[in-house]
Amino acid sequence: MLDRMVYIILATFVLMTAATLVLTPTMVQAQQQGSVSDTFSGDELIDTGGEFFGGVAQGLASLVERAVSQFGLPNAYILGEEGSGAIFAGARYGEGRMYTRNQGEHPLYWQGPTLGFDFGGDGSKVMMLIYNLNSVSDVFGRYPGVDGSAYGIGGLGMTVLKYGDVVMVPIRSGVGARLGVNVGYLKFTQEPTWNPF
Repeated sequence: MLDRMVYIILATFVLMTAATLVLTPTMVQAQQQGSVSDTFSGDELIDTGGEFFGGVAQGLASLVERAVSQFGLPNAYILGEEGSGAIFAGARYGEGRMYTRNQGEHPLYWQGPTLGFDFGGDGSKVMMLIYNLNSVSDVFGRYPGVDGSAYGIGGLGMTVLKYGDVVMVPIRSGVGARLGVNVGYLKFTQEPTWNPF
């Protein structure tokens, strides 16, 4: 059993590292195209996320610093909550607010199916860093990605999703029991829906 968990954690790390390496050139290009006045600094994100997440602020700070060092400064972010569950196939649902410098705050919802070697359920607070967002409407679409989880009570993790030119880096602080690796997508909408597709 322990060997299987180590294998799953190692496979998750390899998949997330590969996704990061594939998306890094896109992120550098996105950072160069945006103006500094449109972005949020790492300190702003850590302060805002620290207030939002509460007790896991130290882990959040290291993940935000890692994202900013790899991908640059985001020009929008989302704060929200989500719930998910899976037994091989699963679904994720969430809601939150998107914050931008020049286009205000906007409520939004997300949902999506998952498929993979994945068991359990969790509830999470989520901060999503958004890169290369030209207008509010650009956020609405399906963002495919790979996600891995291995925790018994709670955890903090980061993934990378991409739709067109827009790249999203969700940072989740979850509570629940989850083990596995899955592929799926998140679909962002203006209205809530129970249909994950």
